[in-house]
Amino acid sequence: MPAKAKPPSASELKEALGSAAALWSGILRAVEAVAAPVETQWRPSKSGYGRICLLRRGERTLLYMTPDRGRVWIAIVLGERAFGLAMAGAIPDAIKGMLADARPYAEGRGIRYPVDSQGDIAAIAELVRIKTTPKQ
Repeated sequence: MPAKAKPPSASELKEALGSAAALWSGILRAVEAVAAPVETQWRPSKSGYGRICLLRRGERTLLYMTPDRGRVWIAIVLGERAFGLAMAGAIPDAIKGMLADARPYAEGRGIRYPVDSQGDIAAIAELVRIKTTPKQ
């Protein structure tokens, strides 16, 4: 298991996010609403910030978030079943395009993209909801 990183203080995180602080908290609330209980875990990263936040439910990582000045980068990996649900669902075409172009690996298809507006949060919540949909 990769090493844990010390969580940033609230002021460090706010400084790193700048104007994206509301996006960060909005994503956290949206993911919690569809996949509670959600825990945050910080890990070292090669990003400019040096740390990445994992949103986890139990042992499962739901979403990766990286703070960046004025935006938040998110990454998510969908298994093939969730990929099929996402492609058939009502997520934005731009995200469907990223998923379709993502190389399939054993753990699934991963995408990473910047979140620049509050309007992007609903799609993130939908991706997490799809990822956590129980098998029928």
